[in-house]
Amino acid sequence: MPSNLPDVVLWSIPAFVLLTVVEMVSYRFHPDEDAEGYAVKDSVTSVTMGLGSLVFDLLWKLPIVAVYTAVYALTPLRVPVVWWNVPLMLLAQDFFYYWSHRGHHLVRILWACHVVHHSSRKFNLTTALRQPWTSLTVWPFYVPLIACGVHPAALAFCSSANLVYQFWVHTERIDKLPRAFEYVLNTPSHHRVHHASQGGYLDRNFGGILIVWDRLFGSFVAETERPVYGLTKNIGTYNPLRVATHEYAAIARDVRAARGWRERVGHVVRGPGWQPVRAVPAPLATETNAGRPGGRPAR
Repeated sequence: MPSNLPDVVLWSIPAFVLLTVVEMVSYRFHPDEDAEGYAVKDSVTSVTMGLGSLVFDLLWKLPIVAVYTAVYALTPLRVPVVWWNVPLMLLAQDFFYYWSHRGHHLVRILWACHVVHHSSRKFNLTTALRQPWTSLTVWPFYVPLIACGVHPAALAFCSSANLVYQFWVHTERIDKLPRAFEYVLNTPSHHRVHHASQGGYLDRNFGGILIVWDRLFGSFVAETERPVYGLTKNIGTYNPLRVATHEYAAIARDVRAARGWRERVGHVVRGPGWQPVRAVPAPLATETNAGRPGGRPAR
């Protein structure tokens, strides 16, 4: 069991606090009418969601660690945790993070977890803290890494490093970076697109540390027009419990109103905006057409 891997998130908390304070102060002395900035209720909700996620993640870790440990024990492969392997493990973790992130946008029951992070209509460093309380849906995407011999503790380290990296991209105070950085890395500009609710920006820029995955797999869009943050249908609440569960409640309502099992399954595993296509009854023939041989119903 690797024992020399630091707790990246714990060590980063002072930096999170300091950078958030600096960003808040920057809006106070250098306001930007085109930026969303901060709102007290919104920021409190985001911080509360972040603190709550720490508690719930401890609960979810019990079954996840059990599964990962079992897979690691069964595989004959081993990836040694040495310094020259860490960049490769980070690269592999970021690749699987891309597919996990993309899947959580395209499958509704997964979106019900991830939608929490997109529920704010602000975009600032506290938005990065708005994390879900139901992250049990994430672990299956990383089973291939464990099966390839990556130790569960090494995966946890890489996932934490990925999460910490993404903190700083949740800001409007940084414009576009030099082209080389923008081409390779996930940046504030790319992530603003990801949090936008406009049609052309929806379901784009899923990368965690690297944006090259989006370029390779056709999900990249550059920032052009100013993003409008939030959801296509905003929830209008600051209640943390409702923020954490509102999409699950919506799924339950749709499943209850569905006609048959095909629609019920569709509401769970299809895209978040999916609706069943139901046959429209053909209009009755007009009196004139009905009386003619070969007459057709009026359109």
